[in-house]
Amino acid sequence: MFSGKILSPQQRVIWPFITSELIAGGLGHANVSPLYLPSKVTFSGVFMSTFQSLGLSANILKAIEAEGYKTPTPIQEQAIPPLLDGRDVLAVAQTGTGKTAAFSLPVLEIMNKRTDHNKSIKALILSPTRELAAQIDQRFSAYSKHMDISHMVIFGGVKQGAQVSKLSRGVDILVATPGRLLDLIGQGLIDITKVEFFVLDEADRMLDMGFIRDIRKVILLLPKKRQNLLFSATMPKTIAELADSILKNPITIDVSPKQKTVKRITQKIMFVRKADKRRLLVKIIKAEKVQCAIVFTRTKHGANRLVKQLAQSGVEASAIHGNKSQGARTKALAGFKNGEIPILVATDLASRGIDVDDVTHVFNYDLPNEPESYVHRIGRTARAGKDGIAYAFCDESESGYLVGIEQLTGTTIPRDLTQEFHYANAIPKPGQKAGNIKEAKSSKPNNRNEKNTPKKASSNNNNSNRRQGGPTNSNQSQGRVNRSNNNSNNNRSNQNSNNNSSQRRNNSDQSRSPSRRDRAQNQQRDD
Repeated sequence: MFSGKILSPQQRVIWPFITSELIAGGLGHANVSPLYLPSKVTFSGVFMSTFQSLGLSANILKAIEAEGYKTPTPIQEQAIPPLLDGRDVLAVAQTGTGKTAAFSLPVLEIMNKRTDHNKSIKALILSPTRELAAQIDQRFSAYSKHMDISHMVIFGGVKQGAQVSKLSRGVDILVATPGRLLDLIGQGLIDITKVEFFVLDEADRMLDMGFIRDIRKVILLLPKKRQNLLFSATMPKTIAELADSILKNPITIDVSPKQKTVKRITQKIMFVRKADKRRLLVKIIKAEKVQCAIVFTRTKHGANRLVKQLAQSGVEASAIHGNKSQGARTKALAGFKNGEIPILVATDLASRGIDVDDVTHVFNYDLPNEPESYVHRIGRTARAGKDGIAYAFCDESESGYLVGIEQLTGTTIPRDLTQEFHYANAIPKPGQKAGNIKEAKSSKPNNRNEKNTPKKASSNNNNSNRRQGGPTNSNQSQGRVNRSNNNSNNNRSNQNSNNNSSQRRNNSDQSRSPSRRDRAQNQQRDD
């Protein structure tokens, strides 16, 4: 048993490390160095802090109690105290760990104590996707219900009028996606020169989506004196370099699990021909009476196509991806959350942006080419202490992706070799390397080449004709000029000698032009 003196909320201690023995004995939650521990705690058996012990005010405590929060999660427990002390924080934490509260609660706590009520943007939170940005703004709404602090979210995909109107009235906390933020800054509608708190959420996802330049543009516009927080589910070299350029003497926190996947998730891999994936999916959905599932596809077009195919099989589903309008995405996500839509078909856009506690199944309809995405995908189930099921379909071209996923997770995903559509050729070969599998050469490319051959031959014949009796390579340009002049003279001669014929041809061309325009317009409509 451990016992300790109860200290004031303002007093902090830094514990350099937590040993494996202490963790095994029930003290602590993760390997973190250095770790801020709230001191207002009595160690008695299992280490357990409270939100009150973290130094949060009554208004926030009242709000989070209404949300059903009992005790802080590891990331909240370790990030809130140093943020309240004004430190920069670098945190490695996956979605679903309570990280939104970890940065929003201290931001609200500090802002609530300020006497300056000038409505300028004091906190800026950057998020990679619209859905995640909207969810963060919803959390700020819940946590600040007993405070006079304004907040809003902006993102692309919708008209900016309503956003600009709300911005003009002043806002304390702004949650934004990079593109819309820079767009409105460029129009002179947003000023971020007075920002005191800068939060970069899902930093690794930001880089994956190509936002690094936008992020650097935003950073250059921020005041140098500010408090920074960077959250990332993974910590590759690129994220470490970005953190070095943003954070100043940060507290580093890592609450990523040693095991990449949650034990409460029952995983299963099924080897199947690509053409049989839809039938296998429908069979499982109907056999297990799935009522709340996310199906991940690799492409937006594939998501749309699958929704139509599921409808033909009597399965109601809706798609969510980057090409959908914001209204359509919001409607689909709302219908999924309230149970009206049982199946949500999504691209990796949504793999970290969907926070629904009741998801029972996740289907990797297409295996992701990035192993980390698999972990984030299946993390959409088994939330809030519940169990979940994650099925993955692997066709012959995806076996290398499976190898990479199992290398990352350090486990072999259980195989189902008895399902009706089992295809043995999709099983990874012994010693197979991770990555994309090159498809075998087919006759299709050769057919395309054969179709192009006459064109190339015609072009070669023309070149040959030009060379016969024509210019050499050294004066080929002059030869073109001479031929152009000759052609021009011939055209004028023909026009003078046969005006009637020319007029008929011009009339004929004019009569054909609308037809060509009509065909072009029809083609655009088809596209």
